[in-house]
Formats: sequence, structure tokens, C-alpha cells
Amino acid sequence: MFDRVIWDKLNEECGVFGIYNHKEASPLTYLGLHALQHRGQESAGICASDGERWYKHRGMGLVAEAFAGVDLQTFRGNIAIGHTRYTTAGSSKIENAQPLFFRYAHGSMAVAHNGNLVNASVLRKELEAKGSIFQTTSDTEVIAHLIARSKSSDLTEAVREALQHIKGAYALLVMNEKQLIIALDPNGLRPLSLGRLGDAICVASETCAFDIIGAEYWRDVQPGELIVVDEDGVRESTFAENTKRSICTFEYIYFARPDSDIDSINVHMARKRLGKQLALEAPVEADVVTGVPDSSISAAIGFAEATGIPYELGLIKNRYVGRTFIQPTQELRERGVYMKLSAVRKVVEGKRVVMIDDSIVRGTTSSRIVQMLRDAGAKEVHVRISSPPVMNSCFYGIDTSTRDELIASSKSVEEIRQFIGADSLSFLTIEGMIDAIGREDGSPNRGHCLACFNGDYPTEVEYEAALPSDKC
Repeated sequence: MFDRVIWDKLNEECGVFGIYNHKEASPLTYLGLHALQHRGQESAGICASDGERWYKHRGMGLVAEAFAGVDLQTFRGNIAIGHTRYTTAGSSKIENAQPLFFRYAHGSMAVAHNGNLVNASVLRKELEAKGSIFQTTSDTEVIAHLIARSKSSDLTEAVREALQHIKGAYALLVMNEKQLIIALDPNGLRPLSLGRLGDAICVASETCAFDIIGAEYWRDVQPGELIVVDEDGVRESTFAENTKRSICTFEYIYFARPDSDIDSINVHMARKRLGKQLALEAPVEADVVTGVPDSSISAAIGFAEATGIPYELGLIKNRYVGRTFIQPTQELRERGVYMKLSAVRKVVEGKRVVMIDDSIVRGTTSSRIVQMLRDAGAKEVHVRISSPPVMNSCFYGIDTSTRDELIASSKSVEEIRQFIGADSLSFLTIEGMIDAIGREDGSPNRGHCLACFNGDYPTEVEYEAALPSDKC
């Protein structure tokens, strides 16, 4: 998708939402998906049940586009799961939209999944050798086939068996006509939280989805935890003996909405602390601080507060551009950054500007934004990044480039500075980042996954996980 080339950012894979025991399960799931729209903009879907019948819809595009013309009031039932999806390399198609729905020997089920299985390719080959026929290229279908092949007629036990075979990142929702099953991988790489709405139980990738439906946050799903919600209540258990929290650090830096809480840490406040830590580690004399919208605004405010340099809206995001991948020439595609951002000349003209951003991936967008500020009259442009250099690919559900496309994997900080055309450039240290986020987790790295920064992957990674496929 050309949009990724233009906007040179890491991209999250998916968002999941589920609710049990509410008469408006489907409309509430729709609202929850709206709150999670930032996690996936390629497709969306909902599966619901009234205990006997199923109600299903999947569509391409944003949530509102995917459900245009669909009357969710006709989706009866008190149980539903939903999914909003971001596609990786090359296969944005309805077959891969989720939730996936299956009929098998022991009944029917719907499955929604956020993350990436690092052993999906191996499992798929094994399953195909045993006669399984795949209809999609999604990792999620691998999970469904493992569940369907279980000899147990009990869905919970079948899910538990399947989880013994998969490796990687997964925030997983599985439902049949009467149960909602929730599972999080043993490393807790993706966020997943539980909420309550009256007598209803809900689950979501981020707590911001609870706010939109009026639910109260209950707690986070723990690594290696399996939760069953049905007419008997909520049953909590574990499916893995060795668990080690390794939350994706970019959830705090970039992916999650600022109003979400992850492990009781508010994302906006964490980003402000990242900005303050950046000011301590890399101060600079300047006249104005500005952030690249939207995810860097919080860090820019923190940097400004710590330094006393005024914060201003030096860059404005055009919220009505839409997706910009249909362009006839590469030259026009590269102008996409100017469609999405514009500099406020009266703010930056003649000023020494500190530009705060959350990351540099390939460096192409950073160079264009620096030039945009100079074209608007900025006297100096000092770039400060509220994360360490991204040097390694992610195999857990984040759409990073291959390692040789990541500018920090082959260039020094000084070489990156020259490439983007900044007067100075500094990144946050790993230690400073961890301290600023403020997790009190006793796990290694205080419960962070740092693989994209230092190459320390929390699971074994098989090479085939890095090959282009449709993950999530």
C-alpha cells in the first residue's frame, strides 16, 4: 500500500472487541471497533449469536465503510466479537477480513485475533499435509484449524489444546453460540483488557473502547491466561507454565490511543514522560517546540515543559485527506506527506525549531518534514525522537520493513541526521525510555519487548515468519 511508503511509520495490525450478556451486543461491538479504528483501517467485521442463530458481516475499509447499509439492530443476540484489521504485505481482501467463521465437527465458532504467530508457516504446512484446506492466508485460520482438529467436543478444551502449539503474539477471542473465550500469549506482547457494563463482560485491545460504550475497566488479561465467559460466569485459568510479560513498547510510544491505559499506565502521561526524559538526555537551545501529529504531541508537550521552551502547533495534520494510495505517479505519491501535514509559517518562521517525533523508520518522511519546516522559514530544525533507533524487524504483528530498509540498521545517528537534513538529531536511550514509561513489572526489561531496538526477541523466531504474508 503506497500509504505506508508515504507515511513511513510502523503500523499496528489489528484491534479486537468482544462482549457477553448484553442485548445490544452487536451495536456496542460496532462502537468499540470505532474506538479501535486507529489499530486497523483495511477491514472490519462482527460475528454475533443469540444462542442458536449466527449473525455475521465483514467489509472492507474503515469501520463505517465496512458496515455502510448494515442494520445492526437486526443482529440479535447477547454475545458478539468484532475485529478491525490492518493488512501487511499485499493481501487486502475480504477473505482475510475477520472475525473468521467456521462450521466443524463439533459445532460452529468465530475467531478474532490480534498479533502474529512466528510458527504459522510451519503449522500451516503440517496441517495441509494432514488434509486441512485453507481458505485464507491469515495466521488466524491456523488457530481455527488446530481447534477444529481437537478430539474434544468442548470448545474451551479445544482452544487450550491449540494454544499449546502456537508461538508468537496473540490476543485471541473465540466464541460459539453460548461462550466467549479469551486468551493472551505467554509473553503478553499485545494489550488486552477486560471491562464491565452492568452485568455484561467486555474485552478489548484498548481501554478506550470501554469509554465509548460506558463500560468500566476491570483488569488486564494476564500473559498465558485463558478466560471463559458463559452462563456460569467468568472462569479464569492459565494455559502456559512459563510466562514473561513482554508488552510491545511501541504501544506506549505510538500505537495506542492517548486516552487508553495499558497495565494501569495512561498512554498520554507515559508519552509526556518520554518527552521530559528526552529533554534531560538531549537538551538544545531553541525558540519553539512542535510535535509531529498525532502520536508525538504528548511527548512534545513533555519536552516543552521540561525545557521551558514554548510549545506550539508548528505542524498541522489534515484530517480529511483519507487514504492516499491511488496516485498515478511516484512523484505525486511522494507529495502525500504535504497532503497530510502542513507547517504553520507564522509559528516557525525565523525560529529555531525542535521537532519531536516518536520514531524514524526509513527516514524518508522525516526528511520531508524537516524540509517542510525549512520551506516555512525555520532558521534551524533540531529533531528529537522519543524512542531509541529502530534497528530490527518485528515478527509479532507490527508491519516493520525488512531490516535492510530500516535506516538505523545501517546508518549512525550522524548519518541519519545528514540524511534527513536536520541541524541536530538525538534518540532516547533504552534505559531512559523504560524509566519514563514507568512500568513496575519485575520481569526482564520491566515487562517490555525491546526486540526492534536491541534484537532481543522474547520468543524463538523462525525465518519464515519474516516472509511476506497476511498476518493478524
